[in-house]
Amino acid sequence: MFWFMEGICFLPTFLVIWSSTTFIVSYLIALFEHDVDVIFPYISDTGAKPPESCVFGLMTVITAFASMATMYARYKFVEKLNETAGGAHPVLNKAAFWIGMLSCLGMCFVATFQETTITAVHDAGALLFFVSGVLYTILQSIISYKAFPYECSLALCRMRTGIATIAFLAVFPTVVCAVFVTQTTLHRKTKDEDYVFHLVSAVSEWIVAFSFIFFFFTYIHDFKKFTLKLRTEFVDYS
Repeated sequence: MFWFMEGICFLPTFLVIWSSTTFIVSYLIALFEHDVDVIFPYISDTGAKPPESCVFGLMTVITAFASMATMYARYKFVEKLNETAGGAHPVLNKAAFWIGMLSCLGMCFVATFQETTITAVHDAGALLFFVSGVLYTILQSIISYKAFPYECSLALCRMRTGIATIAFLAVFPTVVCAVFVTQTTLHRKTKDEDYVFHLVSAVSEWIVAFSFIFFFFTYIHDFKKFTLKLRTEFVDYS
């Protein structure tokens, strides 16, 4: 049996590969079309104009649904772990799950409302995605420690905490510096008054996004341990 066929680790594996490909492919297409600058454009800039906007929108929506499936599987895993070995409180597990769903919803808004068309909705979706995503990584890091040693190793707990900390520290300049970015053009110049704010915000945004990817990468080991089954039950209304 191949390693990615153990348990349901294909879920986080697919999510990590697909989400990374989404960012890279849309960036390369936008670069080829001369729609963005080489040096750290906003992620949304790489999906602002066709044809890259079509690719970015489709792949991001698929990423959102893959994230939902992975988060749900994680939720059921922790739930079952609580029944057998104890650990994280069910309320904490549910809170992390629903916050994760909010992050996926924000991702869908980002994918379907380009920043150059309906900016307010796009920005609101991006804010929801990043803030909820960071909260999700923090809560899942806490859950990992509470479920130790039944869920994962101490090294993996520390790795998740480190990734969540990086995402937490990076999300602040992402949001705060974006407030001071006044120009909405896709091409920037170093002499622009808000260029430094744009650069700091864009770099931080890429850091947060790939922090999420690396966080889901840590799920692969855990997802080898369990499977999910769909059970059908007939209801007798007579």
